[in-house]
Amino acid sequence: MSKERKGYEAKNAWLEMGEDEREEVFAFNRGYADFLTENKTEREFAGASIEKLRKAGFKNIDEYKELKTGDKVYMVNRSRALMAAVIGQKDLQEGLKIVGSHIDSPRLDLKPNPLYEDGELAMFKTHYYGGVKKYQWVTMPLALHGVVVKEDGSEIELKIGEKEDDPIFFISDVLPHLGKKQMEKKMSEGITGEKLNVVIGSIPVNDEDTKEKVKTALLDYLEKEYDITGEDFVSADLQIVPAFKTRDAGFDRGLLAGYGHDDRVCSYTALEAVLDINDPKYTAVVLLMDREEVGSMGSTGMQSHFFEDQVAEMVNLYYDNYSELLLRRVLQNSKVLSADVNAAYDPDFAEVYAEHNSAYLGKGVVISKYTGSRGKSGASEAGAEFMGEVRSLFNGAGVYWQIAELGKVDEGGGGTIAQFLANYNMDVVDCGPAVMSMHSPYEVVSKADVYHTYLGYSVFLEK
Repeated sequence: MSKERKGYEAKNAWLEMGEDEREEVFAFNRGYADFLTENKTEREFAGASIEKLRKAGFKNIDEYKELKTGDKVYMVNRSRALMAAVIGQKDLQEGLKIVGSHIDSPRLDLKPNPLYEDGELAMFKTHYYGGVKKYQWVTMPLALHGVVVKEDGSEIELKIGEKEDDPIFFISDVLPHLGKKQMEKKMSEGITGEKLNVVIGSIPVNDEDTKEKVKTALLDYLEKEYDITGEDFVSADLQIVPAFKTRDAGFDRGLLAGYGHDDRVCSYTALEAVLDINDPKYTAVVLLMDREEVGSMGSTGMQSHFFEDQVAEMVNLYYDNYSELLLRRVLQNSKVLSADVNAAYDPDFAEVYAEHNSAYLGKGVVISKYTGSRGKSGASEAGAEFMGEVRSLFNGAGVYWQIAELGKVDEGGGGTIAQFLANYNMDVVDCGPAVMSMHSPYEVVSKADVYHTYLGYSVFLEK
């Protein structure tokens, strides 16, 4: 596969694909689309990933008494984050090859006490999670996903709104006939967080002595159908997500529209890459982390000690005599692709994109030397040496790639988990596909970019 470059200008990947490669691209994306449709929360994504890992011969680290070349291992953190590794030919002290992504996406979480009645409607109160444009979440079909933990510790899993015969839920908006004052507000104020209330029922219980008849009817229904009481919401992780399937977009089907491309497109391609590797040069590691959309804080986020603790477990099982020095050597000699997406150039909003430094749909995986905002605030930055190494790997393997920043310098920006991995003195660079309408309920990616992201992660982990 030949690629001619002029400066940093990348060619459209579709232009040089033969029919066989196009079919590979479309086949790979069919698998991705199905996986994304089925797994819309971090719990679901982690659970489905573990199933794939076990089928491919990976074992939980608790099942090993020692680790040697060729062993395949995974570790789980509270059902919402995980790490998988294939032990490589070289000694662990020579470092790991890591592809790190996150599996959480912007959404609406139910509040701890969500159920109430108003206007003879039963409603759920929500608290939005991550950077959302609140107005995008109204008047669309929504689904309820998550888990309820009973007082006795038993768990009830819910996924309502995805099947054809399931009910869906929705958030209302004021009609334009009465929306004069709303239309005069700034876009950010037209729908506020406290108005993201989900309509869930309308039929009252037939009891004159009951004050909140619809709420009571809903509580009766939940207890009868799911064994869920009002108090059970206190110990529940329940999320409101779009009730959309991931679908082909455009007459030519070159694009893929779906909920949660940021950052499950990187997580899925990284997972597939590590599943396909049997004999890597360095130990190949894939991280699927939680909580990135809210700063990577919390026990399942990248700022927790989960990653470091699991590498310590690997070091302990690999060497006869564990030491803190060994662990530090493994970490500081490691190299990382921080697998996260970049913003795809949108011609309707061209004014926010940086000329010559924007990512385009169909031009391959995006390498971002740094992220952050304005004066590179809140980000790590890859050195020229590591940039050269990644560039050489991709060119040698025929991976289509492009270089980009996240918009114009003074327009804003964003961060990834790169900075937290860089704190271990590792070489880190951000690398993932471009996404159009990022953080919306229905994001768009190029199928060519998805496939070449997978190829890029594969060659990085294997070499």
